[in-house]
This record gives sequence, structure tokens and C-alpha cells, in this order.
Amino acid sequence: MNIVIVEDDINMRKSLEIALGEYEELKIKSYKSAIEALKKMSDDTDLIITDINMPGMDGLEFIKTLDGKFDIIIMTGNATLNKAIESVRLGVKDFLTKPFDVETLYEAIKRVKILKEKIPANFKKQNNKNLETKNDFFATSPALQKSLDMAKKAAMTDVSIMLTGESGVGKELFANFIHKNSPRKDKPFVALNMAAIPENLIESELFGFEKGAFTDAQAQKKGQFEIADGGTLFLDEIGEMPVNLQPKLLRVIQEREITRLGATKSTKIDVRILCATNANLQNSIKDGKFREDLFYRLNTIPILIPPLRDRKEEILPIAKRVLENSCLEFGFESKQFSKEAETELEEYEFPGNIRELISVVQRAAIMSEGAKISAQDLFLEARKKKDTSEIQKEILQDIIKSVNGNLKEACEILDISEDKLKTKLQKYNIKVGI
Repeated sequence: MNIVIVEDDINMRKSLEIALGEYEELKIKSYKSAIEALKKMSDDTDLIITDINMPGMDGLEFIKTLDGKFDIIIMTGNATLNKAIESVRLGVKDFLTKPFDVETLYEAIKRVKILKEKIPANFKKQNNKNLETKNDFFATSPALQKSLDMAKKAAMTDVSIMLTGESGVGKELFANFIHKNSPRKDKPFVALNMAAIPENLIESELFGFEKGAFTDAQAQKKGQFEIADGGTLFLDEIGEMPVNLQPKLLRVIQEREITRLGATKSTKIDVRILCATNANLQNSIKDGKFREDLFYRLNTIPILIPPLRDRKEEILPIAKRVLENSCLEFGFESKQFSKEAETELEEYEFPGNIRELISVVQRAAIMSEGAKISAQDLFLEARKKKDTSEIQKEILQDIIKSVNGNLKEACEILDISEDKLKTKLQKYNIKVGI
């Protein structure tokens, strides 16, 4: 089993490398940063064990960049509920809090290995995003139907649409739905996640480059705008676009032309732009991280996609479709949920929304032994312990207490902005003494 360790602390990194090297079936490689790992690790990697808090690119950014290609175990000395939940949403297999002994880590590795062995050798790995886009809408809830009706009306025009909603609600699926119901349906649909691209590569990815534009530019390359010409370009996590590139995007919208890096002439394009975010861009505007004029150009028609907990009647139809698809993909005999499992699914809040539901069902399909999936096969009890408001409040109170009410220090521990921290304090009615 080929394992990659990503850890900036050299003592920790070398200790893990030596300790895991004692197990003959494990082949270990280690890197001091996520950036180094992205450059050097091979495609035959079976498992990545990564820290969260690292300079340059943190663990969660690293995982988003990998886009579901590898199995992941997270280790951290600064565990927070938010990061644990976010890691679950991203499909992380395990979340270990430092300090831990090597046996604990080895047991986590074995669990990943068992999952891999249960998947047939002829199974072509699909990530969550691919499965998401295969599933049609089950618009049985008034909340989702309202959003779909707005999307259908907006699809017939060329105006910019901003899709908002929590992580995992299916914003790319919505964008694809708009494209398929538009006059551009026979032209390309191109999706780009701003959060999954290293900041220094976003410009060349969007606009392309000429041969010789920079050291590694061995040949001309079209950007995503040119690739989407005539069709639709979906920019997910638009709030992650660097401020210095936002004027260039605004110019593209206004002038309908792009200039490749290193080019002397511009190229005309005909692209409809759809955007999505789970962040509050109004706050980003106040913080100087997002241009107000660009926001209003992109936000002509805002469409809010409701979270899965507000569409409870859709959980079982979606889960059954995902289970059916998963059994076909994995080469398993047909499986069904038991009544107890169906009840568990309907009662669970799904903080990770559709993406988490897909992950839960896929795991159950692999781990269950018979034709019936039991409530225990869903592992929802363990997840419930991670997403209750009371636990979030307790952890937040403990952090505030540990830093003696210093909001700046609390922000560093939680890895969030001061505005977001104040919102959480207000939500849980936590008072901080002056």
C-alpha cells in the first residue's frame, strides 16, 4: 500500500515515516508541504495522511485541490468541530487528533484498506462530483421547486446568475440544469472551482497563455473562457477569486473578449457566466476582498438553493437512486435500505447536504454484507456526535475561555475571520467580556 505523509513538522514527519516503515506492506513517502506533495507524489498513491495546519497551503485546501482522487486521513494537533465537519464533507476517511499512537494510525489505515478491498478490481473510481451530476433532481419539496422554477425562467436569458447555498447542496448540478434549459444547451458547459486551483495558476487557467509566456509555457494553451465559447462557464466558489484578478474578469464581462497571458491581441468570446458561492460576498465586499461592481454584474439573478434538511422528503428518493447507481458502479448485487436505515436517513440533518448523503450511501453500499443495508451500516450515530449545535457551542466556549476572550487568538485557532467568529458568538449567545 503506497502511503504519502504530508506534515510540516520534521520531527513528526520523520517519526511517522520510521514507525509506519516497520510494517512491510506499507511503502512510505513524506513531504514537508502540500505544495511539494502536489508536485512530486505519484498517481499510484493509495492513501494520503496529512496535517491540517501547514504554511502555504493548509490541509483542507490541499484536499479540495485533490478533488476526490485519493483516500485521505487527516491528523491535527488543533482539532475543531468545524474542521472535522468540513473534512467529512470532503470525503475524508478518518480524522485523528494529535497526539496519537502509531497503532491508532495503523488501525485507521487498515480500515481504509478494507474499504478498498471491498471494491471490485474492475471498478473505475468515481468521485462524488461525478455521481452528483448523474442524479436528476427530486424536486418534491416546495423549497427546491421554487428555486428550480426561477432557474428555468432565468435559463432562457443570457443574464448572469449567482447560485448561493451551503457547501454540498448541488450548485454545480443547478448550473448544469440552467445550461441544459438554455439556448446554449448544445454548446460546451465548463465548470471551474476557484477554491481548487492554486492562486498563482488561476489567471492562466481562465485566460490561457501563449507559448513562451513564462518558463513552463512550452506551447499555446486555451483558457476555460475559450473552451466554453458559445456555451456556459460556471465559476464555483467565486469568492475565492484573487482581488487582483477581479478587474480582469469584470473587463471580460463588459467587453466580451479575453487576452491570453503573453498575447498582444485580444480574442472575442461568447460565454454565459454562472457563479456560485457559499460565502457571504457582502461581507467580503466590506472587507475589501471582493469588488462591489463585479458582484452586481454577477448577481443579476440570485438563486438560493435550500439545504437538504429543509427538503427532508427528498432524502430517501435521492438515497435510493445513489444506492442503485453505486451498486451498478461497484459491480454489486442490488441492495436496499432496511426500514430502520430509512428512518435514520430521514432523521439525520446532513450538514454536508447532497455531497454527504452520497458519501454515506456509497460507504454503506461497500461496507454492508448482505442485500439489506442496516442502520448500523450508515454510521450516522458517529456523525451525529460531530454536528449538534450544543457540541459546537461547548467547543466555542472552551476556545474563548482558553484565550481569555482574545478574539484575534480565537480566530487563529478556528481559522476563520473575525466577522465569522462574531456571527457564531451571536448565534450561540456567547458573551465575551471586554
